[in-house]
Amino acid sequence: MIDKTKILETVYERLKKLPSGHYLDLRTYKRNRSVFIVKNDDKEFLVIENGYSNERFTVEGDKLSKLLKTLICKEFPRSNKIRLYVMGEFQEEEALGVQRKII
Repeated sequence: MIDKTKILETVYERLKKLPSGHYLDLRTYKRNRSVFIVKNDDKEFLVIENGYSNERFTVEGDKLSKLLKTLICKEFPRSNKIRLYVMGEFQEEEALGVQRKII
């Protein structure tokens, strides 16, 4: 659990060490809302918002900070602590918990 005021510094620190194709998972204390940050390469990131609204953003590295500030205020308005998980390779079905119907 990381303090909300220190989350951006910590995210950037972890993203530097993260290999391409892997992702970070930011969650509330109750784990009912999340923001995924997938590192496509060193300069491009896929950000998936899964909470009050479900959206996908592809941003350059220099615009990531502004987007994260906006999403953190939107998705974690009353949270003081945020859970940060360093995950493995990104597979959308596993990460988002998508259940596909098998016929």
